[in-house]
Amino acid sequence: MKKFTLLFLLSGSAVFAQRTLTIEETVMGGRKYAPTTQTAQQWRKDSKAITYLSADFSTLFEKSAATSWKETTLATKAEFEIALKAKFSNDEFTLRTFPTAINWKSANTFETEVTGKKNSYKVIYDVAAKQIVSTVSYAIEAAHATIASNNNVAWLKGNNIQITDASGKVIEVTNDANAAIVNGSDYVHRQEFGIDRGMWWNEAGTQLAYYRKDETMVGNYPIINWNEREAVNKDIKYPMAGMKSEEVSLVIYDVVSGNKVTIQTGEPKEQYLTMVSWEPTGKHIFIGILNREQNHLKFNKYDAKTGAFVKTLFEEKASTWVEPQHALTFVPNNPNQFIYQTDFYGFNQMYLYNTDGKLLKNLGYKDVVVKELLGFDAKNTKINYLGTANNGLDKQLYQVDIKSGKTVQLTTASGMHMASVSSDGTMILDQYSNVTTPNEISVIDVKSKKATTLVKADNPFTGKVDMPKMELVTITSADGKTPLNGRIIYPANFDANKKYPVMLYVYGGSHAQLVNNRWMGGGGYFDYYMAQQGYVVFTLDSRGSDSRGKKFCDVTHRNLGVNEMADQMKGIDFLKSKAFVDADKIGVFGWSFGGFMTTSLMTSHSDVFKVGVAGGPVIDWKYYEVMYGERYMDTPQENPEGYAKASLLDKAKDLKGRLLVIHGAQDPVVVQQQSMNFIEACIKAGKQVDYFLYPNHEHNVGGKDRIHMYAKIADYFNVHLKK
Repeated sequence: MKKFTLLFLLSGSAVFAQRTLTIEETVMGGRKYAPTTQTAQQWRKDSKAITYLSADFSTLFEKSAATSWKETTLATKAEFEIALKAKFSNDEFTLRTFPTAINWKSANTFETEVTGKKNSYKVIYDVAAKQIVSTVSYAIEAAHATIASNNNVAWLKGNNIQITDASGKVIEVTNDANAAIVNGSDYVHRQEFGIDRGMWWNEAGTQLAYYRKDETMVGNYPIINWNEREAVNKDIKYPMAGMKSEEVSLVIYDVVSGNKVTIQTGEPKEQYLTMVSWEPTGKHIFIGILNREQNHLKFNKYDAKTGAFVKTLFEEKASTWVEPQHALTFVPNNPNQFIYQTDFYGFNQMYLYNTDGKLLKNLGYKDVVVKELLGFDAKNTKINYLGTANNGLDKQLYQVDIKSGKTVQLTTASGMHMASVSSDGTMILDQYSNVTTPNEISVIDVKSKKATTLVKADNPFTGKVDMPKMELVTITSADGKTPLNGRIIYPANFDANKKYPVMLYVYGGSHAQLVNNRWMGGGGYFDYYMAQQGYVVFTLDSRGSDSRGKKFCDVTHRNLGVNEMADQMKGIDFLKSKAFVDADKIGVFGWSFGGFMTTSLMTSHSDVFKVGVAGGPVIDWKYYEVMYGERYMDTPQENPEGYAKASLLDKAKDLKGRLLVIHGAQDPVVVQQQSMNFIEACIKAGKQVDYFLYPNHEHNVGGKDRIHMYAKIADYFNVHLKK
């Protein structure tokens, strides 16, 4: 296959070599060398103007077509604080910045949330009058506050739900004393299936739907906190593949009557309730019912008053898995039509249905994967969304006409775009980068296509750091059919006549993409740091990774690691074809699924990989949780052969190179039992392996400790591979 190549030189001539990145900058560099931008930018409603924050987050700026896009001050933190104190004289506020999350309600007013010393507030601020014009207050200890259209506020106190109504009265919705009964939390089904909330107000704000999760039947799993004088055990609920899982129901609470209705989602109780969506009329609620096997979805309609089942609107069945990810989006001013997103037909795209379940229009376009639905135009006849292009390397802005299904691509420059359309539909605010463009922000006239550049960032490394050359490549997958996206970062002061060691940085799992056509090619600062230390740093998005459609992922079903490894080895073959690669010095580093891949490669291809660093690795999928694990592997009872093939416990005997395993001691995602069992297997097999724990970290090592971690990884490669 013809290779797609983009060359990218981040700095000037190596003859005048500047300094390299420091190990501290592998963590802090993203902030230090961020390209010039406009922070928190958005369209001001009902105007041809955009707003954004100053670099120190103290001022809200505006650029408007009326002023030829000149920067003007719209509001300041000091002005906002004065307005807060005038409105809430009995409370105190210490704002570090101007509010970073604002939602324009009109041309002059925006909505935001602030916290004082006594209460939390939702406020609407008028930038012209410099006044707070509307307020809602609720308890300062409120967690996951969800505010209704009539200003009722639902919030969590521990595992129970409280409501502060518009008059300030606090209503106790649930009072379960057993901590294993969890109400209203977004941590249901371990946040798979696009779940990002646990409570939903109807449009009128009179009824609250919420998850009720019963974990009493799930065993306790110990997580040790080592910070106390005597170590303390903190039990979590961690249902492992093939074992008893949580039981979830959906309850509707009526604020006026105090009545509760449990939606009749039926048996078995071990099923997944997804895509919860209120009908705009409030008469019905929709739920995606996914079986535990995750291969059969029923999208059901229920009576919100009685909880009774009304009808199944449609079903999806697959031999692999069905993975609902999105709640419904109703067409404004038309409560009988909604947009449904699914990848069931190959790529995550949009489909127009009516509330009786009739498919009205396929709104998909080519092989574009919808990444973010941005909303409707002013007339509610078109939908704007961000979607993929260029085999997943790019992201562009598209607009589809709901009636005709015709799609137009509104942005054109190759790269990763973040874009939005003005409320009147006449202008686009477009921000993008690619491998040669650090950051460019423009306003584009939809009709004339004329673009006005607002920001064109310079290379932030120029004169500061001598960054290595980077190249994007295309490699054919192990099936001989599929183009895969790869990235090479060349060693500093690269000499094609020399031979260099290799660090393969790998992930390979679902819902992740490491290579794309953005600034730095999607590579991290540690990747570039290692290249500066003299390594060829290579990354390949194998089959199973994100942004390429369902078939691209389906090949992993019941055999995690098999096709992913085969693709990674195609990447290694590609590297070995290069005269500058030292084939005897190839190492691999990855975290989480990448830790699983690292350990798999170190044991299955032990003659190729001499050094590996596996962070938070899955070692045996039977120790991983139900929701993710069973989607790809089914249960251990159903797929014993697949689990045995993927398990690394009996492959410890095949380890030849030097392997460092790193784990967070409080990891609730990939529990430490995974790596501990592998260490034990290595001991029994007589294999030496290195092990390092970060005692106060969960699945990811953050903060300053991350600098320590990267220093350790770099040192491990330098000692055992580079020498």
